[in-house]
Amino acid sequence: MTKDMYRQQADGVYEKFMGGEHISVKDYMNAQYFIEVEIGTPAQTFTMVPDTGSSNLWVYSKNCWSVPCWTHKLFDTKTSTTFKEDGQAFDITYGSGGVKGKVGWDVAKIGDIQATMGFGLVTSASGVSFIASQMSGIIGLAYDTISVDKLNTFMDNADLQQKSFSFYLKDTTEDSYMVIPGMDTENFTTVDTHPVVE
Repeated sequence: MTKDMYRQQADGVYEKFMGGEHISVKDYMNAQYFIEVEIGTPAQTFTMVPDTGSSNLWVYSKNCWSVPCWTHKLFDTKTSTTFKEDGQAFDITYGSGGVKGKVGWDVAKIGDIQATMGFGLVTSASGVSFIASQMSGIIGLAYDTISVDKLNTFMDNADLQQKSFSFYLKDTTEDSYMVIPGMDTENFTTVDTHPVVE
C-alpha cells in the first residue's frame, strides 16, 4: 500500500472517529494511569483507573471498612439525589486481588459525557495493590460480554452516537489525555479500529 493510500485510509478513519472531548490522564510512574470520574447528584469526584481489560464501574462505598477504604475517597449514597438501591451482590476477582459489595444505580460522568448505570459499591477489598494504588475505583471500558452481573458498561449507556475512545500517553503526566469519543488526527498515521459496543 502506498503512502497516499495510507493517508486516505487514515482520513477515512478520522471522518468516522473524529476526536471528541479531551480528558486529562494522570500518569503515576509510568505504571498506573487515572482519570477523574464523577458519580451522583451533586457529583462526587473519584480518581479511577480507565481499564480496557474489564467492563464494570465500581467505587469504594462509605460502608467499606477494609484497609484500602481508610485512605481513599468513599462514595456516599445518602448525599446523591439520583442514587437508587439495587441490592444485587457484586464480586470481582482480579489478578492482584478482589472487591466485593452491592450493586447500586446512579449517574456517572467522564467530563461532560454521562451514563445512568448500575455499578459496584465496594464494601471490602483484598490485595496489596488496592492499598498502594491512588485509585478509588475502576471504570471498565471493555465489552459488556465480560461484565460482572451482566451490568451495562459506561460505553453502553453513555449519551454518545459514536461509541469509541482513545488514549495518548506522553512522557509527562501533564501531556497525557483520553479522547472520548474518537481520536485526534495529529496523533496517528494509520490505525486499525474496532467498535467498543457491538
